[in-house]
Amino acid sequence: MPMPRPLLPPTLLALGLALGVMAPFSAAAQTAPAPTSSLDNAKPGGGLSVEAARAAADRILEAVKSRDANRRYATFSDALKAVSSPAMVAEAIRKQPQLLSWTLLSVRRGLRSTTVEVALKTTAGQRDLFIVLNGQGQLDGYHLDLTDAKASRVAADFVRALSGGHFISARSFLSLPLQEELTAATLQAKWQQLQRYTGNFVRVNRVIEAERSADSQLVLVNTEFNRITDSLFVILNSSNEIVGVDFPQDPIRPRNVATPVR
Repeated sequence: MPMPRPLLPPTLLALGLALGVMAPFSAAAQTAPAPTSSLDNAKPGGGLSVEAARAAADRILEAVKSRDANRRYATFSDALKAVSSPAMVAEAIRKQPQLLSWTLLSVRRGLRSTTVEVALKTTAGQRDLFIVLNGQGQLDGYHLDLTDAKASRVAADFVRALSGGHFISARSFLSLPLQEELTAATLQAKWQQLQRYTGNFVRVNRVIEAERSADSQLVLVNTEFNRITDSLFVILNSSNEIVGVDFPQDPIRPRNVATPVR
């Protein structure tokens, strides 16, 4: 099966993403000293100092551990608040394991954001998390390390998060470089644009792991809408991070129903 070609009609989920176009994070992570409770030492240009980033990450994780939807929502950046609500956060919390403890690891400062790597311990086991902070120390995105998960499960969970309106969660399945290009609001707009063509989402029918190479995996998520049923193409890298999403060029058109015999 050939890999998907660039998208054509703007009514499709036109993310326009290609493998290999995003530069990886620098391997040089700053060594993090003891945490501080102040964000006064934020750096110009959007990034935070190591101390401020660690303090912000601790504050966000304390909110997650509390399972208080209002407290957790309050840690969001304005961009995330625009596509969420305390009620949506509460719904997400009910599906998530309890956070027990965490260890802050590296801090990586970019031009517009700062990323903190965290080792989590939850009731479902251990997992690495990357927290993306804006210049005010607010949560602007995150990514869980799902390297050991099945690619089909990651792709299906991504589509289900989109269909449920959980665009922050959906964005978390994207690679961090791709998250810099696609905001949660962009994902929301693309999904709504898609449904104007397909009709409303009904369910995910099946998920097929198709072509695989040394550094990528193509997963087809056969998705039923109320007008058509077709496969969403999800491309993941070797770490099970989504690096591309596309629809086939020749979607299945709605079919006529049989005329009843009189």
